[in-house]
Amino acid sequence: MVGGRIALLVALLYLFLVAIKLLEGGIKMFGEGTAEGLFTGVANPFAGLAVGILATALMQSSSATTSIIVGLVGSGTLGVSTAVPMIMGANIGTTVTNTLVSIGHVRRSQEFRRAFAAATVHDFFNVMAVAVMLPLELATGFLSKSAHAIASGLEMGGGGAFKSPIKTAVKAGAGVFQDFVTGTLGISGGAAAGILLGIGVVLVFVALAAITKNMRSLIAAKAEKALNAALKRSAVFAVAIGTLVTVAVQSSSITTSLLVPLCGSGILTLEAAFPVMLGANIGTTITAFLASMASDQISGLEIALVHVLFNTIGVIGVYPVKAIRRFPMRLATGLAVRATGNKLWVLAYVGFLFVLVPMTGILLFR
Repeated sequence: MVGGRIALLVALLYLFLVAIKLLEGGIKMFGEGTAEGLFTGVANPFAGLAVGILATALMQSSSATTSIIVGLVGSGTLGVSTAVPMIMGANIGTTVTNTLVSIGHVRRSQEFRRAFAAATVHDFFNVMAVAVMLPLELATGFLSKSAHAIASGLEMGGGGAFKSPIKTAVKAGAGVFQDFVTGTLGISGGAAAGILLGIGVVLVFVALAAITKNMRSLIAAKAEKALNAALKRSAVFAVAIGTLVTVAVQSSSITTSLLVPLCGSGILTLEAAFPVMLGANIGTTITAFLASMASDQISGLEIALVHVLFNTIGVIGVYPVKAIRRFPMRLATGLAVRATGNKLWVLAYVGFLFVLVPMTGILLFR
């Protein structure tokens, strides 16, 4: 009985990840051919930050954005100092998927409140980290200088890649739907993107409902308490879990999106899930770091190390201080309470952070 439920849970999680991939693929198709062109001709740091947010929101992958940036820096198209704000912006733009996942709980107010708080706490942390470290970087260059010193000591090159079997399996599952829409049905462009996005949304709703029901049956109250206690007792353990899972699946969006239904169903508290999300921030830097090994110039490695340093310093600087780490959780919880009362807050939040702010920044500063 338990074995069957575990097998069903694994199958449902796979369906959920395929749905996430379809969401990302649909969003990416809408922005295909636009994102990479955003990076060129940007000199103002605030425009660079806005470009990083918008490009990542379009591609729904901070790993893809930072890998492009590494390639542009490594080829000499972008300077390291110009690319640093773009790297910071990429951290903010990657979390639209989380918000879409939280909408799967919208029919149950308490679940939606918990899920939406889990979906947005990562955003508030990233915005806070940028608000503190971007001015410091502009004033002192501490990230780029530290990355240069480390890169000079490493002097790596020759190329490298890690193929995640989980990511490969999920991509294959999503590919079945994509091939059906674009190949069998012969639909392309925006229509194909809309269909894939729609399929992804439907599968997210179906998978979430089944996962929540199955998990509730599989995980007893004592097990839930034990899981929360284990994660809260050791922040280092929780951060390590988030880092390792993200390295394994090669996507911080997947890691954080998996946590949203766990929080929504009450299996995990926001306090227990938060350090796992911070670990995901660190884990997502591995892709750009590996990409930098293929760069002919040391500057490619430098900007990849900037990403590692930015995310690692952000975690070390925020989590140990209780008053600071509770700040993004309070903001996320407060927003979730308002969004539960009026769902227009969800649209306003997504439109403001991921569309209005970056578009305004590009128009004003580029």
